[in-house]
Order: sequence, then structure tokens, then C-alpha cells
Amino acid sequence: MLKVGDKLPEFEGINQDGETVKSENLIGKKLVVFFYPQANTPTCTVEACNLSDNYSKLKKAGFQLLGISGDTVKKQKNFHSKFAFPYDLIADESHDIIDKFGVWQQKTTFGKTYMGIVRTTFIFDENGVCKRVIEKVTSKTAAEQILEG
Repeated sequence: MLKVGDKLPEFEGINQDGETVKSENLIGKKLVVFFYPQANTPTCTVEACNLSDNYSKLKKAGFQLLGISGDTVKKQKNFHSKFAFPYDLIADESHDIIDKFGVWQQKTTFGKTYMGIVRTTFIFDENGVCKRVIEKVTSKTAAEQILEG
């Protein structure tokens, strides 16, 4: 998994509107990249809505936000439209970005072991250097966790 001090990996992803988002265009502002397992699921919705509800505070603190999951563009579009998120959601079906950040890992739920996205938030400075990694994301207070750092 990416760690503090690492540079923002180079990547290209397709957002909910079918537009290409390039990592090189995200340098220059503080950046929050949050990975979530699946669009429109209860915990992921709580996290994404918390970030949306606190977007003005995050923006005032100088952050831009980017959400990423392995969902299709169509699923991301539906999720984005349903909740009117003020930030982009990337559809990483190929897991290219997910793998570069190292969030595709073994998980265990109800005694069942499987591979999946580990809910993780990465915070980068204006130069694209990772300043914090939040591995224990609390969906209901995701924005507070970012702002407290």
C-alpha cells in the first residue's frame, strides 16, 4: 500500500461523465483520494455523503476530492447523480489505479475470506506527496478524519 512520503502515482481514469481524469492535472492543490468498495452500498454511501455534506469545509481547507472504486462508469454515474456529489468518482474496472495505490487486498467478513478494495483515504500535498494515509476510515466522520490531520 502507498505510504506517507510516496508520490502520487501516475494514472488516468474515467469519471462518472465518461471524461478522462489524469493524475498530473491534480497536482497544485491538496488532494484527497478515497477508495471505497462499491457504489450505492450502505457504508460507501454514508462515507461519500459525509464528504459531500462537508465539501465546503474541505474545499475551504484547500482540498480537492476524488473517489475511486472498481465499479463501471454507469454505476458511478448513477451513484453520483443520485446524491449530487460535488466531486468526481472514477470507475477503475481494470484495477489499474486500485493496484497502484495497493488497496486491493485480502479481506474477511463473517468468517469468509476474499479479495476486495480496502476502504482507505490518501491525502497528498500540493506537490503530490502523500502526507497521510487513513486506513481505519469511519464512514460517518470521514470528513472530520481528513480535517483533523
